Order: sequence, then C-alpha cells, then structure tokens
Amino acid sequence: MLFSIVSTDVDNSLPLRQSVRPAHIARLNKLKEEGRLILAGPNPAIESNEPGEAGFTGSIVIAEFASLADAQTWADDDPYVGAGVYREVVVKPFKKVLP
Repeated sequence: MLFSIVSTDVDNSLPLRQSVRPAHIARLNKLKEEGRLILAGPNPAIESNEPGEAGFTGSIVIAEFASLADAQTWADDDPYVGAGVYREVVVKPFKKVLP
C-alpha cells in the first residue's frame, strides 16, 4: 500500500539538513531502485525551487510499504529525524487517484 510521510521542519533547519542530506537522499534512492518511491521532495520556505538561505519548511514522501508500521519505522529512521531537522512527522495511508 502507499503511504504519505509529511514532515515539518524546525525553525532554521537548513544547516541540519545540509549535514545529513547525502544519507537522506541515499535512503530515498534505495526506495526508488526498489520501485517503491512515487515522489519525494522538500517544501521551500519561499516561492522558489532554489530558496537559498531561506531553506525549507518540510518534506513530503509518498512510497509503498507493506504496512503502516513499516512506513512509520522507515520514517522514524530518517537521518533528518536523527539530526533534529523535523519537529513533526505524520505517516498516513495514501490512495493514489490521479494521474
């Protein structure tokens, strides 16, 4: 089943993000290689794909997991969680309708 993982950053998270980004991206690439990643990306803090020092306010991942518990475990193990980037992470079942 698909699950959405919606994370909200702490204030001024950019330095924390940058410190563990390679490990975060590696995990997403593993999901992609397994054919389980639907989409993933950050929410820029300003209306720009390259927000610079403004940074980001959160992230969204939609991916396939065997269960809600598996999705939650995967989300809890994110390097961004360990580095304190996120102040909140919400994992929910997701039903893709379009496209």
